[in-house]
Amino acid sequence: METIISAIISAGAAILVCIISQNRQAIKLEAQLDKQTALFGQSLNTLSQRVEKHNNVIERTYKLEQRVAVQEEQIKVANHRIEDLEHEKES
Repeated sequence: METIISAIISAGAAILVCIISQNRQAIKLEAQLDKQTALFGQSLNTLSQRVEKHNNVIERTYKLEQRVAVQEEQIKVANHRIEDLEHEKES
């Protein structure tokens, strides 16, 4: 009978140790997960800011390209006018 009681006590102690160990590991994993989540959030914010800057550059570049196209057309028109004026003087 004493053997059975000591075996039950030993098994209970072993189970208790396992439960405590599992709880500690769970707490550590939860803390690590919280840290990783915070880092991920920070990285996501940084990435979002960079994407926003990139999009602003793209928009500005597109507007500049439109302006350059208009100015090139204006230069062509001005050159044609100059050529017409030169031909009129020669005639």
